[in-house]
Parts: sequence; structure tokens; C-alpha cells
Amino acid sequence: MESLIKFVQDEFVTKKDFPEFSAGDTITVYYEIKEGAKTRTQFYRGVVIQVKGTGISKTFTIRKMSGTVGVERIFPINMPALQKVEINKRGKVRRARIYYFRGLTGKKARIKEQRR
Repeated sequence: MESLIKFVQDEFVTKKDFPEFSAGDTITVYYEIKEGAKTRTQFYRGVVIQVKGTGISKTFTIRKMSGTVGVERIFPINMPALQKVEINKRGKVRRARIYYFRGLTGKKARIKEQRR
């Protein structure tokens, strides 16, 4: 059964080439929004809190501050509306899922930039 699922995923699901990113990175996601007959591209820039799953079911969560309110959004990596992903900064964190980031404010909420 598992080989059948893998076969269908390999044959029929179009894979997009996005750069590799991990928790702590600041990224910009461009995605398409349909409003009636019109379509437009919107971007969402924030810090990656987690990358979860593998293959077709892979998702990532981005957190951004909108004024004083934190907003999180979960994107499936194979979402048809995703157009591109840009990496703005590479962050250096010690965990794969930085849920503790939700409770930090001000200077404590900064993530050190990783030198490459």
C-alpha cells in the first residue's frame, strides 16, 4: 500500500524547487490569491517556527508581527498557490521547533544571524 502511495506522489504531484530553509530563518513567501475572477500575488514575510513532515505532506509555519499582535500561518510546501520562497536571513537557533519564540518580545525576540 505504501509503495502505491509513493508511486502516485512521484507520478502525479508536481514538485516545486524551493530553497532549503529551517527554523529561525526569515523568509518571504509569495502566494496567489483569487478574488472572484481576479488573481493577485501577496507576500508573507516572517520567521520560520517549524518545518514539519516529509514529502508531499511537508508543511512550514511562519510567524510575523502585525503591529503588536503575532500572526502565524501554516503553508503546505506543495500548495498550488505558492509561487516562490525567498530566504532573507539565515537564523542560528538551537532547536528544530522554536515555539518559545511566541513568548518573547522586544530585544529578546531577536535571532542571531548565521554567517555563511
